[in-house]
Amino acid sequence: MGKFYSTKVIPLGSCAFRQPHATSHCKFIHGYRLQAKFWFGCNELDKNNWVVDFGGLKTLKKMLEDTFDHKTVVWLQDPEIDTFRLLEKKGMIELVELKQGVGIERFAEYCCEVADMQVKAMTDNRCWCEKVEVWEHEQNSAIFQKYFNI
Repeated sequence: MGKFYSTKVIPLGSCAFRQPHATSHCKFIHGYRLQAKFWFGCNELDKNNWVVDFGGLKTLKKMLEDTFDHKTVVWLQDPEIDTFRLLEKKGMIELVELKQGVGIERFAEYCCEVADMQVKAMTDNRCWCEKVEVWEHEQNSAIFQKYFNI
């Protein structure tokens, strides 16, 4: 018995972040126009012979834009977290704090978790989000894969 997959590319928007422990220029606040590709899987197609109704992903797209687009995303354990909070308090940034960390690897993980919950709820657990690839630009991407051998 085989599995079915479909993919969807969703722009995440322009996002600023930094790697606080990096020794390179990545330790500075910098930004990218992020984009993500989602792999949705199922064992049985719906009545339309679809894995997932792409039109039903508007809530997911909005959640991801609210997290990344024109936001400063920081790791909850960034040593300068209080500085970022002060910048938000002064109205200089919109801050999003992620407990698992920042960078395209962690953003792929975050997007996969959010998408998996959304698509399972949307399809009564018929579908799942198996993996997500996030690009910071055309040459750099990272993939997080949640499920193996489903």
